[in-house]
This record gives sequence, C-alpha cells and structure tokens, in this order.
Amino acid sequence: MEDTGHVLFNKYGCGSEQRERLEKQFKDGEKTFKGISEELWGSLDLPFDTGLKAIQEALTLDLDFKTFHEFCLNNNIPFNVISAGLKPILRRVLDHFLGEEASSKIEIIANDAEIDGEGHEWKPQWRHDTELGHDKALSINEYKDSAKIESEDGTIPMVIFVGDGVSDLAAASEADVLFARRGLALEAHCIEKGIKFYPYDTFADVQREVIRIAKIDEKKTKGQGLPVNFNPRANMWRRISSRSAVPVIAAATPAEERQFIWPEHFDEQGEKRIADANARRAQTVGA
Repeated sequence: MEDTGHVLFNKYGCGSEQRERLEKQFKDGEKTFKGISEELWGSLDLPFDTGLKAIQEALTLDLDFKTFHEFCLNNNIPFNVISAGLKPILRRVLDHFLGEEASSKIEIIANDAEIDGEGHEWKPQWRHDTELGHDKALSINEYKDSAKIESEDGTIPMVIFVGDGVSDLAAASEADVLFARRGLALEAHCIEKGIKFYPYDTFADVQREVIRIAKIDEKKTKGQGLPVNFNPRANMWRRISSRSAVPVIAAATPAEERQFIWPEHFDEQGEKRIADANARRAQTVGA
C-alpha cells in the first residue's frame, strides 16, 4: 500500500519535504521523472539490508492481494509486477510478503540497480533510455509484440493493468483493461484525460471485475460459434481447455468455505455464493 522508495527517501535520504519539492518540479515540467529519481536514489546512504528491513517494517500488503495472486495462478493468468522502482528491492519485498515460492511465480519488469557494499551509493540501472527511465507503455508494447510472435494464431492475450501513481500514467492508454486505485494520481489522470478505467480499493474489486470480463468473453465466443476458450481479440483463458485444469478460486473465504467455479459455469447462483461469502468475510473483518 506504500511506495518502497518513499519509505527510504523520507527516513534515510533527502526527506519528505525535498521529495515533495522534486515531485512538484516533475509535475510542473521542470525536471524529468528519471532526473528526480536519480536525485532521490542518490540521496541514500545506508546498507541494502538495513533499507530492506525498514521497508518491510513500514509496508502493508493489500488485504486481498494474496487471494488475487492465487486466483491468477489457478487460472494460468500470467501476473507481472511492472515498476519504476528497483528490481532487487521489489523481489525481496515479494519474497517477504508472499514467500519465495509464490514470489518466484511473479516476473518483475523494473530497473536494475548498483548498490555498493556499504550503501554509500544507490545507482539505478535504467531499463529504457528515455526521460522516464522505465517507460511502462513501452514495456507493455514490447510484451504485446513478443506475445504475438509466440502465439500460434497471431492473437495476444488481454492486457489488464492495475496501477495507482505518477509512473503509471504513460501505461494508462496501452492496456485493454485499466484499474486505477481510488483517490490517487492515476485515477485523477484518467478522469482528466477521459480514459476509461475501473476504480478499485482492494484487489478483491479487481478479481470480481476480471471474473465478470471472463463471463462476457464466454458469451461472445459462444455467439460466434467458437470454442469457449478462444476469443480472437482477448484470449484470456487460452490455457484452460479441459476440466483437468485448475478451477477458479471464486471467493476470498476461509479454506473450508471456498467455492471453486469454472468460468463457463459462473452463473447467478455462483454470484450469490460469492456475495454471501464476501458478506461473511466483511463481518469477520469488522469483528
């Protein structure tokens, strides 16, 4: 829920006031995102492990992220972290919150870094030679190009982007489906530019909408007389071809109450079960 860099800059680097001044300079067009990022990371002087410990103590994980990630794994939906931050930090944070096995299933598309042994110099190794350092829009299009080449029929999967901050603005118009965390910079940008998006508060909102999209996908393919697992434009369920595949986890409920529902059989009764389960969960959290 917090930014890994902000945790470090505020406590061990230039401080929150200077960070906010630099961010304003970026918004006003006085400095590039890459330029302010180099200044922010360059302000750090502490060993990597010390910084990592501070991050782990300060961060909180979205309440529903683990369940959403499990949902993606069970449906063979590739899940990637695409970030303007530093890959070594992100990997260790995912290892900490998810465990190394689950973390290893997530590809991280981010900047590398050179950090000397004593932490006197933190130097980003930028993914792209642009003003952004890491151009997320370019990364998305690189993925689309490679997916098209690898596809047997030339189609590519639907790209769903979940974001919140300033570094996500460039990617907003490149995704097929866009989620923006409510009340933050990406949502404001989408409203200002008229970009279609789904607001979300937690990853439970994202999971619910992805299931709804799958139902629409199924209806479209059936209407065209195509196999359920094929859609010429947005083949989200490409690898789910038989009942031997792992089913969808349809609700974030205690283990003994989880409902396993296939996308092609997700009907009104299934929706009611999820609504009931979510209501029970909300009562438990509230208690």
